[in-house]
Amino acid sequence: MHIAWLGKKSPFCGNVTYGREVTNALLERGYRVTFLHFAQPEETEGTDQHPDRCEVPLPFLFKSQILTIPSLKSGKLLANALKRLQPDLVHASLTLSPLDFRLPEICQELNLPLVATFHPAFDRRVRSLTSGTQHLTYQLYAPCLANYNRVIVFSDLQRDLLIKLGVPAHTLVVIPNGVDTERYSPGISKAKADLNADRLFVYQGRLSPEKNVESLLRGWRQADMGPGCKLAIVGSGPLEASLKLFYGDDPDILWVGYLGNDRDRIDLLRGADGFILPSLVEGLSLSLLEAMACGTACIATDAGADGEVLAEGAGIVLDTQRVSSQLQTILPIFRDHPDLTSLLGLKARQRVMQRYTLSANISALENLYRQVSHHPVDLTG
Repeated sequence: MHIAWLGKKSPFCGNVTYGREVTNALLERGYRVTFLHFAQPEETEGTDQHPDRCEVPLPFLFKSQILTIPSLKSGKLLANALKRLQPDLVHASLTLSPLDFRLPEICQELNLPLVATFHPAFDRRVRSLTSGTQHLTYQLYAPCLANYNRVIVFSDLQRDLLIKLGVPAHTLVVIPNGVDTERYSPGISKAKADLNADRLFVYQGRLSPEKNVESLLRGWRQADMGPGCKLAIVGSGPLEASLKLFYGDDPDILWVGYLGNDRDRIDLLRGADGFILPSLVEGLSLSLLEAMACGTACIATDAGADGEVLAEGAGIVLDTQRVSSQLQTILPIFRDHPDLTSLLGLKARQRVMQRYTLSANISALENLYRQVSHHPVDLTG
């Protein structure tokens, strides 16, 4: 089967990881994949490493981790590319772009089945300005999503929210994010030695408002973890400069920056005594699943589906309010009780193996592809 995948390759974000992991897994299972993404033509030169994979660049005016603005001619170029390629199915890993709204019409004209993955983070309780803004994104997209043959979401919570906003239930399919549990696995790490840490804690993600990293840093400082305890901040983003201004002089906070090498990230997660995700809004964090797969004890807020992932003893779930004060209590417990963090790490790995493996994710996706390609939904009615 030939899949035309419309997604994202830069700048780095969860959508980029999702597209890379899923398309690579599809190639390993014998699919042919054409990756269409917003890029200048020179960005795709020399990147085709697989005989069954090619890339098609689409011009853009602006792109960020959150939003993509295509050029005026990108829609026509996309339609012409799909007409020429004649794939069996189009899968759009939605990039929050105006092109997302035109795609159903383009695919309907070409008689191509169309599947979407809807990524935006959410907080079902809408307790903050950030979560309210995310809710508006869901309201804006709901009418459009109803025109896709199927829409993949990551949790029942996300599905229920979209149904309330008018997306037909039969359109929505829950396929949680999955992680490669052979690559992301417990193992020997040199991270503590490299970072001169007795106890190591890690945050990995964007440094942006919805990730609430400032609350983590404030909670870390209030916990007074003492010498030998290090907090590694992995990632970059718009708040990096301001966070460093207030916390950059703390010798126990390590600003690692973006790690593009999987081996380096895995080594850090394997060596960590705790992984902390303080987000105000989330979807289903791949960074959290990667840490869990590496056997790391995890602390995360109940934003999006992350609380569901860590429920029933697989980790520590925080309320999205008062994150700093909760961490002030929990972090010293993690510091002083290595047996507890070892047990939570074991439970985290078990949870991923039970529910969130990439292999199971791809098998569910294959089943969906078969259903849609054999029984495409008529969008004209």
